[in-house]
Amino acid sequence: MESISTFIDEPQALKALTALAQAQRLRAFKALVVAGPEGLTPGTLAQQLESSPSGLSFHLKELTHSGLVACEQRGRNLIYRANFPQMNALLAYLTQHCCQGDACDLAQTDGPASATACTQC
Repeated sequence: MESISTFIDEPQALKALTALAQAQRLRAFKALVVAGPEGLTPGTLAQQLESSPSGLSFHLKELTHSGLVACEQRGRNLIYRANFPQMNALLAYLTQHCCQGDACDLAQTDGPASATACTQC
């Protein structure tokens, strides 16, 4: 398993999962993951999600507060990006005791693209 430099504890995991437990925030986070390191401006993200900029601003604030999203000022624009190390740390936290603590082999499933499942579970 690849080493993850970011460690996440239970309170941080709960904060991140709580942030994702709302449909608009989950959609926004997924869109930022798709956008990759380039990120998106709030205006572009609002257009993609067919959302009001003011409503989206609230959701982006919650995602940023959870640590799953980072924001950077670029000139007069804000750029939001998925925080991939934090996302990977959350995934590692959720799967750290998979297979009763033994190393598990992840294999592609017949499900959606890049879905993985433990072959021992």
